Amino acid sequence: SYITYIDSLPMVASPSVFGMHENAKIASANAETFNMFDICLSMQASDGGGGAGAGAREKFIETAALDIAMKIQTRGQFDIEGIHLLYPVVYEESMNTVLLQECIRYNKLIDAMELSLPNLLKALKGLVVMSNELEAIANSIALNQVPPAWASVAYPSMKPCSAWVNDLMDRLGFIVDWIDNGVPSVFWISGFYFPQAFLTGSLQNYARKHKYPIDQVSFNFIFRKEDWTTLNHKPEDGVYIRGLFLEGARWDAAISSINDSLPKQLYTELPVIHLSPQRNRPETTANVYRCPVYKILSRRGTLSTTGHSTNFIMWIEVPSNRTNILNNEGKSDQEEWIRAGVAAFSSLMY
Repeated sequence: SYITYIDSLPMVASPSVFGMHENAKIASANAETFNMFDICLSMQASDGGGGAGAGAREKFIETAALDIAMKIQTRGQFDIEGIHLLYPVVYEESMNTVLLQECIRYNKLIDAMELSLPNLLKALKGLVVMSNELEAIANSIALNQVPPAWASVAYPSMKPCSAWVNDLMDRLGFIVDWIDNGVPSVFWISGFYFPQAFLTGSLQNYARKHKYPIDQVSFNFIFRKEDWTTLNHKPEDGVYIRGLFLEGARWDAAISSINDSLPKQLYTELPVIHLSPQRNRPETTANVYRCPVYKILSRRGTLSTTGHSTNFIMWIEVPSNRTNILNNEGKSDQEEWIRAGVAAFSSLMY
């Protein structure tokens, strides 16, 4: 009977009912667990108890703040004028402008940290008044969260504070290596504060080189088999990028296509992609998935004053051998990966 059949159904529907991989259950459980722990930690941070516990908390905050301050001081702010002399703004190389803009953006973040961290250390010792802003920074460090005063001038990130600081050091290292050794042969797209400007700069270089209107130029997406460390020379046109992670599927090098994720493997790294510009590029008619690329896992953002989303970066065409369909824009796409919610990200939560 109908009632017997309904009673036989599971209480919680499997992700496969919605076209998703079984790993979606793990991702959902992780999200619920992290949310619960955040609530517990916030309650602990608001506990104003004194005694030895309060002293240990302040000592932990002081140690963490001092470690962050030392890392920031070691790196310091970028010398904009010096970089401008090394990489002047010229018509033939738009990447010089991209580099200068990245340095200016990162300097704003470094400046905010260099101003607040010494004051926080003094306030913990009772040398200056603990203002509301400094107390908010201290509470965030105690919870291993990025302080709002820093996040407001930083790039989007879902990492905890300790991982966020390490990621910031890696990003600054990427920029320093660019300054010291010249334009890299493979760009770490995760290291850009504003990756949309980098993508526009690549298109602009090609358009100016061949004297094409930039609005007639778009990217081909060529997935390379080589490891990024072996690519020592820049491509003739376009750029090599690395640092993207796929959720909901994985790149299968054996068949040069995306494939179902392996069990308990939530995120996988994509290979090096050659963004190769082409004028009046014809639309791909089959065997590609139009994969959205985001900065962070939340998959949501707001429209900024530059006209770009604060989270969405671009669409990439990933080779795929599943069912071909036409999406809502009339372009070739893959039904299975749309239902599975497959997307790429430049930053994870750890």
